[in-house]
Amino acid sequence: MTFTPSDHIQTILKNLPMKPGVYLMKDLKGTIIYVGKAKRLRNRVRSYFNSSAEGNPKTMRLRENIVDIEYIVEQNEVKALILEETLIKRHQPQYNIMLKDDKRYPYIKINWQDPFPKIDVTRHIVKDGSRYFGPYVAMWAVQNTLQTLRKAFPYLTCDRVITGTDERACLFYDIKLCNAPCIGAVNKEQYRAMIEELMAVLNGRSEEVVARLAKEMGEAAENLDFEKAASLRDQLKAIEYITQRHKAVGNNMTDHDVIALARDKGDAVVQILFIRNGKLIGSDSHLLDNAEFETDEEVLESFIKRFYDEAPEIPHDLILPQEVEEARIIEQWLKNKRSGNKVTITVPQRGGKRDLVKIAEENASEALRMMRAQWEADTVKQETALGELQKELHLPNIPNRIECYDISTTQGTAIVASRVVFVQGTPAKGEYRRFNIRTVSHDGSDDYQSMREALTRRFNRYVQSQEDPALVSPDGKDRDETWRLLPDLMIIDGGKGQLGIGVEVLKEFGLFGQVPVVGLAKQFEEIYLPDNPTPVILNRRSEALFLIQRVRDEAHRFAITSHRNRRAKIGMVSRLESVPGIGPTKRKALLKAFGNSIDAIRSASVEELSAVKGINQQLAEAIKAELG
Repeated sequence: MTFTPSDHIQTILKNLPMKPGVYLMKDLKGTIIYVGKAKRLRNRVRSYFNSSAEGNPKTMRLRENIVDIEYIVEQNEVKALILEETLIKRHQPQYNIMLKDDKRYPYIKINWQDPFPKIDVTRHIVKDGSRYFGPYVAMWAVQNTLQTLRKAFPYLTCDRVITGTDERACLFYDIKLCNAPCIGAVNKEQYRAMIEELMAVLNGRSEEVVARLAKEMGEAAENLDFEKAASLRDQLKAIEYITQRHKAVGNNMTDHDVIALARDKGDAVVQILFIRNGKLIGSDSHLLDNAEFETDEEVLESFIKRFYDEAPEIPHDLILPQEVEEARIIEQWLKNKRSGNKVTITVPQRGGKRDLVKIAEENASEALRMMRAQWEADTVKQETALGELQKELHLPNIPNRIECYDISTTQGTAIVASRVVFVQGTPAKGEYRRFNIRTVSHDGSDDYQSMREALTRRFNRYVQSQEDPALVSPDGKDRDETWRLLPDLMIIDGGKGQLGIGVEVLKEFGLFGQVPVVGLAKQFEEIYLPDNPTPVILNRRSEALFLIQRVRDEAHRFAITSHRNRRAKIGMVSRLESVPGIGPTKRKALLKAFGNSIDAIRSASVEELSAVKGINQQLAEAIKAELG
């Protein structure tokens, strides 16, 4: 169905200017729900309402909530970009891609503007003449670096006013962690020369410092001044420790940030490698919100704008895994932030830089995997998710036991329904079950009837378990609580139609009202409740949505796997019957003899096959040749 905007929106669309600027989309309450920039406002804003937007679920959902659009004309795209970032930061719009874990990195700050520079740690860069080194991923990394550096360069840490005429130095002078300019042990020029060498080491340019210290250590040893030689040796060890922690990644590389992206099941993680003076000094990952329906290019562009709008330091070069449309505009914006110093965005195809992108991509994938693993192990988040689900879905109890059902089929063949179970927010894989659908014709697919059969069989097992647990399964495999326990929440994957089937089956068993049931629409992850045409849409940042996604994905994965296995078995049966001399009677005899297992038939020897009634050696050899 074609979407038709309101008369008010149509009037705005007709009168938008062909100029660069920023647009703000608002909902019924007047809340800004999206901020964007455009080279030509008319073309960009109209694109949300034309047929090309039909394929983007996020855009379709966004435009249904737009009741007003404001815009601000700017002189050029760079100024529009700056304004866009300012407005996004101020309003935190619901549909913009956002950094979920935005942070300020610690830097080492050297107050070079002072006569006797001291060293601090800061997360804010101020243009006051100080020198900054970093960024460092964690504060502990900064503290460890400074603790080691102080052994090689005993800088000031006290609050004294340095005149060089104090009577006594502090304890740090005695333990060789300060060179005591306060008592004139070194003058201003000597102290600043030491700090310059410290900055050279932080910059990755320690070769000259190491050469000088090594030469002085050798001279001291020759002069039998072993105490001085030992002190110089300790300085060299400290410098070596610092430089070894920073992995060299190239001789010709200076200041670079390498950016890569990993995506899975709606989640997006961006990884950054920080390279300063050709050395890898650290890396970090960022989880992004609202990125599910955006392209990789759009996610990368949004991340760069969000991240570097707050970053105190801009590198000379950004290395990306792929081209981005707004590269030239972003370069100009970053150049302005670097006080006119050029910034280049590059997409390497080979060589050392491409290798760095691969490293960043691998780290991004690992960060995403770790994030999911931590969620599964985080009972607090699971409890939060279950509490949110109870509230949003108006459940009578915390959904500690969730059952989710899905159907998998290919053109009506080998139809399989799956049931997965989550207990207290985590998969209970021992309770997963599959249902090979028997009542639906293989001439065509009927997902509703397939779902009806699966649910009917599930609750038949429940009824039987109440009457006599031994009747649940003659082979005893399901003599456990998996059928006796009713779910606190039953999810039917498929939306309103499938939900209706679920309600009908529950009513047939007298369980409607006792077992809460919802339908999950696949496209927009809308949750439908019985007798309510308006779906529940969970907050994109909520733990509840993440849990629902995991349950749905696990049900889908399990159904697909079961479906493939069944198709493979059907294919093997067809191959068995294709053997000349094997008809339905002999096929049944073979299956009965080998426990209804095609794999067992395939693994059997000619002698074992020949032992089956009606199977001679010639047929047995033919079976081996066909299935082998």
